[in-house]
Amino acid sequence: MENVFETLKERGFIQQCSNEERVANLFAEKQVTYYVGFDATAVSLHVGSLVPIMAMAHLQRAGHTPIAIIGGGTTMIGDPTDKTEMRPMISAEQIEANGAGILEQLQRYLKLDNRAGRFLNNAEWLLSLNYIEFLRDIGKHFRVNEMIRAEGYRQRLEREMGLSFLEFNYQLLQAYDFLHLFQRYGCALQLGGDDQWGNILAGVELVRRIEGKRVHAMTFPLLTTAGGAKMGKTAGGAVWLDAQRTSPYQFYQYWINTDDRDVARFLAYFTFLPMEEVRRLGRLKDEESREAKAVLAYETTKLAHGASEADKAQAASRTAFGGGGMDLEAIPTSAIAANRLHTGIPIMELFHEVGLATSRSEARRLIQQGGAYINEKQYRAIDTVVDAKLLEENALLLRAGKKRYHRVVQK
Repeated sequence: MENVFETLKERGFIQQCSNEERVANLFAEKQVTYYVGFDATAVSLHVGSLVPIMAMAHLQRAGHTPIAIIGGGTTMIGDPTDKTEMRPMISAEQIEANGAGILEQLQRYLKLDNRAGRFLNNAEWLLSLNYIEFLRDIGKHFRVNEMIRAEGYRQRLEREMGLSFLEFNYQLLQAYDFLHLFQRYGCALQLGGDDQWGNILAGVELVRRIEGKRVHAMTFPLLTTAGGAKMGKTAGGAVWLDAQRTSPYQFYQYWINTDDRDVARFLAYFTFLPMEEVRRLGRLKDEESREAKAVLAYETTKLAHGASEADKAQAASRTAFGGGGMDLEAIPTSAIAANRLHTGIPIMELFHEVGLATSRSEARRLIQQGGAYINEKQYRAIDTVVDAKLLEENALLLRAGKKRYHRVVQK
């Protein structure tokens, strides 16, 4: 069996590891069951979740067994790590709906058929816990003075709002997840973002104390772009894996607009291309780097949305920015009632409504700075009213800046 540890290391996935030599040997010696937890606070994951997803996929392709967890139980509390305030509560029904959306997305990358891999909701074992028994059997293994040393807890304790007792329990519950998965499925490795290091180690220690067995921890780096932005965030908001929230065309455009300094790194993380090809593409400079960005955009879109949608997005991008005819089917489209267009819609309202600006004030700035176009004509007046007289072939082609398009059709 391939030792995939070196693959993960070469591609940059490993930030911290409880013991590199032991984990490498573990992968070399046997099939390993491993798990990653996913936040169930939204119906879709976003591009920031692709680091753990791709690491899981590399491991599964090498013959190891993934368990993907959604926190139906822990989401009811909320992880305080890296949060400045307490998260809003979410109902069990909403968490279940979110989980269904997340499972659909994970299945594009992983086989989760209860044999090659599993998808579980920790509400299955957490919601039935007896609180007194849990404190007696699990809580006794935790020391408050050690817990509050964690950076996330310490920051919250220093703020006026503080840390609720509800949130303080989160580490215990995440550690219990690891114990439960070890006992039931033989899970020997937990993976997560580097901000989860303390929580993951708590699970490693809990398994050692209760079962007398050694399990392992591995974290991924918390990615930012070369420009300092959080991975998966744009001026227009998050880049979602759900095609209803971020169209395949917009998804493709996110990757093709990658900073030159990030291309090689992102090819290693977010595609399955051999590293020889990643390095070749990463060496391309200036105008030639467009080839590398096109490969990155196509490969990531194909994984997230399938080859057909990737082909459409690629064709639309090439024609839109290469001087050819526009592939309208691949461009995000909204239908607006005919009576609204005949009455007229303020240009700031329209650009905001279709998602080309996150707010009316951002739309105002876009227009005043000369970045707003309708049917390839620039509009700088913020009091412009867009009406049916501007329709061409019963549609409007809106553009924000050089590369962000949205089509409006009359219904």
